[in-house]
Amino acid sequence: MSRIRATFHDPDGDRYGIPTYWWRGAPAGYATRRQLRAAGLCPGGQDIAAQILWRGVGGTRAAYLYRVDMARPKRTATPAQRRAIAAALLARRTCPTCRRVRPYYIPRSLGECTDCSPLTKEVPQ
Repeated sequence: MSRIRATFHDPDGDRYGIPTYWWRGAPAGYATRRQLRAAGLCPGGQDIAAQILWRGVGGTRAAYLYRVDMARPKRTATPAQRRAIAAALLARRTCPTCRRVRPYYIPRSLGECTDCSPLTKEVPQ
């Protein structure tokens, strides 16, 4: 075992307070939030079960691990929530001046589409 791996190997949690492993050294049964999300799960209110430490840019980096057996299925949006999201996204693409739906989100800095905004029009010389 290399020095760096030995530094971050604390499966009992004596040194760091929670079980700690090196990069790619965690046993099966643990997953990060991103890994849980990819599997269709979420932590479900459980506390952090372990961590992975490694040396990275700016110092020591950490990734927190959760137990897979205690994870819950992630919630899905209801049809009403999906309709509300679709309406909100449509409103972000609709120009308040010309009332046309654009294929891009209306820039908040302009407040209207680029065709209607005087800030995007060329100044004649």
